[in-house]
Amino acid sequence: MLRLIDIKKDYAVADGKVAALKGVNINFRKSEFVSVLGPSGCGKTTLLNIIGGLDKYTSGDLEIAGKSTREFKDGDWDTYRNHSVGFIFQSYHLIPHQSVLENVELALTIAGVDRDERRRRAVEALEKVGLGDKLKVKPNQLSGGQAQRVAIARALINNPEIVLADEPTGALDSKTGVQVLELLKEIAKERLVIMVTHNPELAEKYSTRIISLMDGEVVGDTNPLKSEELCDVYSNDEKVNKGKKKKSSMSLSTAFRLSLKNLLSKFKRSSMVSVAGSIGIIGVSMVLAISAGVRLYIKDMEDDMLSGNPLTVRQVAIDYDSLLDFAAADKKNIDITRLKDKVYLDSVLDSLIEMGDMTKTNNITAAYAAYIDAMP
Repeated sequence: MLRLIDIKKDYAVADGKVAALKGVNINFRKSEFVSVLGPSGCGKTTLLNIIGGLDKYTSGDLEIAGKSTREFKDGDWDTYRNHSVGFIFQSYHLIPHQSVLENVELALTIAGVDRDERRRRAVEALEKVGLGDKLKVKPNQLSGGQAQRVAIARALINNPEIVLADEPTGALDSKTGVQVLELLKEIAKERLVIMVTHNPELAEKYSTRIISLMDGEVVGDTNPLKSEELCDVYSNDEKVNKGKKKKSSMSLSTAFRLSLKNLLSKFKRSSMVSVAGSIGIIGVSMVLAISAGVRLYIKDMEDDMLSGNPLTVRQVAIDYDSLLDFAAADKKNIDITRLKDKVYLDSVLDSLIEMGDMTKTNNITAAYAAYIDAMP
């Protein structure tokens, strides 16, 4: 049994949050046709997405066959969606480059079912919805009603316990819509079908139960579960919940084959994207190459210019810093000698020659000479 226990869902907005669901409590039977009615914005689609595992609730709990989903991880939700839920959308969501049979097979492909088995089950599902003669037809060659029936067959291919239909007749004319609802009513004899709709007349005619929503709260339920039904369901859930379902997976070869087929089906577009991408990559490569070349050219120019002003290393040289310091200090202490009509000054140069600390001697070893020779 599927149970919603005080489910709340809030969406963050710029100035706070919006409460889409405000404590929803619903118990569903194993097989019944439930229609969810309410005005736009009342939380119908949000409720459907939470039941299908497409959206996560903010608080509360969703119990599946007596098992809580509070601790579910992404892999657990994937397994639940792939094995327990079938989705029927208003816009079909069929893959245009694949045939009707391949569209229905896709769910089994993701589940890892072998080719012969999934082909057999897909053919059976299409025959049940009256499309056994349309196996090789592409979706764009079908009418709206036929495309919706393909979507129903795809939803049923994994034998799910729950079928979720979001406005399945919204894009169909009245006659075709009735055919789809008749088919959903037949399906509801064996499993739980939950349909979101804006049409109360169709809901009353085909549904076994109608749940009304208003501003995120349940305001009406025409056929809620009774206490004795709940006791029976709890005991059955304990038996059902013992098994563990296989996780969804797809082999690398299957993924590669589907991707290649998708590329080939749009060959012109894929070719144009490839050429445009190549031009972009070539352009970036050229810019990087030119930039590297310019930097190398500038470096070579610098080396050539600096080579005209070589650095000279001598064994003995004058320490010009000491020379300047000595000259500045010596101006105040110039020795002047007067002899008859001549004046003799002690020359600064003579003093420098006498001062041995004004010259420096480099210790040029063979290793240092080799180091200098190796410089550019």
